[in-house]
Amino acid sequence: MPRRRVVVVIEDEDAIRRGIVDVLRMAGYEPVEAADGEIGLIEARRAGVDLILLDLMLPKLDGFDVLKELRKTHPSLPVIILSARGAEDDRVQGLRGGADDYVIKPFSARELLARVEAVLRRSPERILPPTRIAIGGTFVDCARREIHLEDGSLVSISDMEARILERLAAHKGRSVSREELLSCVWGIRDGMVETRAIDMHITRLRSKLATQSTEQSPDWIVTVRGKGYMLGPDVEVSTQ
Repeated sequence: MPRRRVVVVIEDEDAIRRGIVDVLRMAGYEPVEAADGEIGLIEARRAGVDLILLDLMLPKLDGFDVLKELRKTHPSLPVIILSARGAEDDRVQGLRGGADDYVIKPFSARELLARVEAVLRRSPERILPPTRIAIGGTFVDCARREIHLEDGSLVSISDMEARILERLAAHKGRSVSREELLSCVWGIRDGMVETRAIDMHITRLRSKLATQSTEQSPDWIVTVRGKGYMLGPDVEVSTQ
């Protein structure tokens, strides 16, 4: 059975947001609600999201800023702007900013679903987030937040540690900057938190992963000087 497509609805008007959510759910989608721009950006950056429905006039962070920040980390994630601002300048700004479509309020449920289906057809199937990261007989089950050691024992990892590993695994073979991790894992924009928070989490992760063997521990996470972090060359990633 195919998985349900996840659609994040970023809309501050409760009645409109709930109406959209009901329409999506009845059509077989998995909607996620966000009532302001900051929460919407966090939800949009979570793993497994297929589409964003984005209002422009939002509290805390307006729709254009949400789109701008999202495109820094998710350049191909489909976004449809839903707005009462139908002026040509607004439509042009939204489309040039990276939106895939622009729907003017009010709109019918039928039109909305048609636009959603059309944008998803033009977009490649989203890659499922990695759930198993392994070296030899030791592996990390990201879904269960556990390290399974070769001797059969378990070591728990935090939700944040698992999400860091998922991000590194999703981009195996390239370095991931501290700023990207802050943005995608924490949902925090540049300058709001010291990047040492990332280093501390990486240090704890390395310590937990290093308990996997009495021999010299392989490199699970490699520091790329001046750039960030990446998974070691011997790490295997799967979605099983």
